[in-house]
Amino acid sequence: MFAISSTSKIFICKDPIDMRNGFEGLSAAVIRLFDTTIITGGFFVFFNKRKNLIKVLYWDIDGPAIWYKRLEKGKFLFKKTANQIIERKEFIMLLEGITPKHLNRRYEV
Repeated sequence: MFAISSTSKIFICKDPIDMRNGFEGLSAAVIRLFDTTIITGGFFVFFNKRKNLIKVLYWDIDGPAIWYKRLEKGKFLFKKTANQIIERKEFIMLLEGITPKHLNRRYEV
């Protein structure tokens, strides 16, 4: 697994993407959908139409990298209406299959 710092931005794409896309296709999608580039240091999350596949594109030390996961059963439950940035804890729960009803902070950061 890759390391995600607490200051990293995690961008979620709400629309399904063709999972045949590689580095160039996903990088172009990042520019088109998020108006930024992968060199900025964010993590860009893409799902397929059935939501059983996930690809994460990010910039590693010396170039782009893709993390890919396929679920044998079930699907990733993420119901957002727009492309957005989520927090690290939301992303970890998404990968683990946890769907929170509310995320309440005990204190302000």
